Amino acid sequence: MQVRDGIKDSFQKLRQRSLVGEVRDELERMILAGELETGERLNEISLAGQLGVSRGPVREAARSLEREGLVKAVANQGVYVRKLSIEDALELYDLRSMIAGYLCARAAEAGDKAAIAALRDFVSQMQDAAEAGQEETYFALNLAFHDSIAAASGAVRASEIYGSMGKEVRLMRLRVLAGKPSLLLSNAEHARIVDAIERGDVDSARAEGAQHHANGKKRLLETL
Repeated sequence: MQVRDGIKDSFQKLRQRSLVGEVRDELERMILAGELETGERLNEISLAGQLGVSRGPVREAARSLEREGLVKAVANQGVYVRKLSIEDALELYDLRSMIAGYLCARAAEAGDKAAIAALRDFVSQMQDAAEAGQEETYFALNLAFHDSIAAASGAVRASEIYGSMGKEVRLMRLRVLAGKPSLLLSNAEHARIVDAIERGDVDSARAEGAQHHANGKKRLLETL
């Protein structure tokens, strides 16, 4: 009887963890899509009803998102979607610049031809989107492009850190990737990164990857 109870408890805990993960993923999507705006308080009751779950998974999911820097708990007030200060955003750009350079260098070392071909395809698709002024399409492709470089690098830990910081600045990045000239300039930088990776030029790949993010910081400053 005790064995059965133990198995039942373990299964329930596993199911609960899975549910919390699903809720966490959906809340993250809502935050990054702007459906939950920066500075907005997470209403546990409303979100639980919207997602068809109890308040427990919402609360646990919020704790996970706080560890990732997407929400912030305020004592006796609740949990709020984090609102980045300009200083926070600029620091994140600097950190991402360093890590991006490392990831690009590792991708150049790896020289995975299939990965490079995929990166070329992304650049081509982004060029089409930029020329058509399709900002949302470009933005989605841009995220996938950088995720692909991270994957091609084979540097798992650095990729995780890079991705986590990217979520924090994502809403602000929408501001710097606005307007056809900005999109075209950004994609020209992407092309130079891929050129360096394809040549296997580790130093140039590192420099181009880092500079691309430094330029993003500059474009952000120009919007202030």
